Amino acid sequence: MEQRPQEVKNPLWTKDFTIITVGSVVSMLGSVLSGFAMSLLVLDYTKSTLLFAVYNVLFMLPHAVMPALCGPFLDRFSRRKTIYTLDFITAGLYVVMGLIFAGGYFNFALLAVFCVAIGIIGSVYRVAYDSFYPLLITEGNYTKAYSVASTLETLTTVMTPLSALIYNKLGVVPLFFFNALTYLAAAIMETRITAQEHYIARQEENRTESRMGRQMVADFKEGMRYLWGEKGLLAVAVYFCFSAFANGASQTLDLPYFKSTFQNGEYIFMIVWGMSSVGRAIGGGLHYKLHLPKEKKYTIALAVYIIINALEGTYLYTPIPAMMVMCFIVGILGVTSYNIRIAGTQRYVPDEKKGRFNGAFGTIETVGMVAGQLIAGALAEFLPIRGIISGIMALTTVGAVVFIGGNRAAVSRVYNTED
Repeated sequence: MEQRPQEVKNPLWTKDFTIITVGSVVSMLGSVLSGFAMSLLVLDYTKSTLLFAVYNVLFMLPHAVMPALCGPFLDRFSRRKTIYTLDFITAGLYVVMGLIFAGGYFNFALLAVFCVAIGIIGSVYRVAYDSFYPLLITEGNYTKAYSVASTLETLTTVMTPLSALIYNKLGVVPLFFFNALTYLAAAIMETRITAQEHYIARQEENRTESRMGRQMVADFKEGMRYLWGEKGLLAVAVYFCFSAFANGASQTLDLPYFKSTFQNGEYIFMIVWGMSSVGRAIGGGLHYKLHLPKEKKYTIALAVYIIINALEGTYLYTPIPAMMVMCFIVGILGVTSYNIRIAGTQRYVPDEKKGRFNGAFGTIETVGMVAGQLIAGALAEFLPIRGIISGIMALTTVGAVVFIGGNRAAVSRVYNTED
């Protein structure tokens, strides 16, 4: 990395960017607190890796369908209003769940319904947020902005140990109510964003159908054609389907492995993967101050993909201190991968197509993750967890070589761009 030759004249921290950043951090704090506690609740209640995988899949299934469906909608309607409306709804859902659990009505079926509802909301919110966020970034500040986003998202993981502590001492109900407050606060802040969404008018000029339903179908098909016609974007999307498959397997198997292998394994899990968060925070800070050479971004990304897969495929065979070091490296490399990919694709895709692209990308990625969760959870019933993770990471490495390495020219056009 090298220093920028001159300071960027446009300020990054405008009023709108500050609001979206603070609001997202506040809601993420609550999500981390309640999300990890719910994972522990499911594991303690079911005592089954397979049912834990089913729980994860129920949350992720809406992410496989809703992004592609809502992407065209979000290219024609206000993403800002969608974001704060969904945050208000989420706050209400957590209040309801808190009251139900406080009354002692917990069962797996109820939790499953709640997970599906939150998954639907979260999947639509993610597309709206990813498509709206670039509109709040001033010219020349893409890398800085996404460094801020990834760093703050990482820092919210410090709430994970607190989540485990509160869950073990007080249960999940206080966490539900706290999460409701954080989403309510975020929604109120987001109503103050004033950025103009000019893409809506441009899309209306391109309307081809009189009925909204038919127009949504036409937009969806056009979005799929756009992705299919962009060889570089398609290669990135396919590789990240492999990467999401590996992440799904890791999310499903890592925590059960630590809980079954070590006494107080959930705390060791948090310590080990906490080093990844430290690495991501440090990496995000470096990317905020420094920038990668434009012509090297593709090469760096490909190397990062391969190294991350190698480290995650082998770390469980090492002593705990070595695991911590390897996860620290994964964290630094992970934020590098994220910044190159997200900044490159969001610069490359026109504003009026961002919803459709992000929706299609989210669907492809989620299909991979759900497949990883299901297959890994099923395999873990009769195969050793470490061997499953190693095999999946090896497969993901092949995906990086074939799809990213095999499409060098096309992917370089997406990645090797300046802010």
